[in-house]
Amino acid sequence: MPELPEVEVVRAGIHDHFVGRRISHATVRHPRAVRRHVGAPIEALLQGVTITGTARRGKYLWLQLDCDDALLVHLGMSGQVLVLAEGHLPAVHERVRLEFDDGGGALSFVDQRTFGHLLVDEGGAQLPAPIAHIARDPFDPEFAIEDVVTRIRRRHTGIKRALLDQSVVSGIGNIYADEALWAARLHGERLTDRLSRAQIRGVLQAAEQVMREALAQGGTSFDALYVNVNGASGYFDRSLNAYGQRDRPCSRCGTPIVRQQFMNRSSYSCPRCQRRSRATN
Repeated sequence: MPELPEVEVVRAGIHDHFVGRRISHATVRHPRAVRRHVGAPIEALLQGVTITGTARRGKYLWLQLDCDDALLVHLGMSGQVLVLAEGHLPAVHERVRLEFDDGGGALSFVDQRTFGHLLVDEGGAQLPAPIAHIARDPFDPEFAIEDVVTRIRRRHTGIKRALLDQSVVSGIGNIYADEALWAARLHGERLTDRLSRAQIRGVLQAAEQVMREALAQGGTSFDALYVNVNGASGYFDRSLNAYGQRDRPCSRCGTPIVRQQFMNRSSYSCPRCQRRSRATN
């Protein structure tokens, strides 16, 4: 699933190509793409409105509209927002298309697995109601790291679980959690209430740093399912130190990286640099 850097790359692309343009027509090609939308049809709500800005919180992005509404976008596992030439035939997995009255490129929402979705939140231009419960992410100017450290230390859970909890800190997914933990030399099963404030602060700072590095390289692409609005892949997968590196030598100590099952997914770590604590309960 795209994480903060990948979603930010897409948001920036949307901002560059579509802000200031007026939607002439919206077409929903698959009902699952708007399954979480309630109220009047999206096609009617979007016709004739102008995109005035874009915003993001964690893994969600939204288009701010001149009527003070928001078009909220969640990419899910395979969602893509692409710029297509006017009149371009829809892709096989195109779910929604927005066309504009200036005759320029259209916005195409493509989603092979249909786990992503779009919805219009009336009056939600500043912060859509469906994601108001999501915590601020490390790129947010109002992200209060010391408050987050306090919240994490009050819990009795593994540090990786805490990093993935979007109600505590948003935007960090499996890839960047593993990379941040590797950078901070912490095993993901270390208990949060037994870590020092400095250790938790360090892993949060590492998460921000690794995500900024990923953003500079266009995000992490393992296949063609994540691309930017022009269809280009990111290259941060070449810089990963832990995630997906099973049996490869740790770039810090040379010990082979190990893979473990974690919450129906995988965790990658260095058994030497990231030792488990004896007490995990």
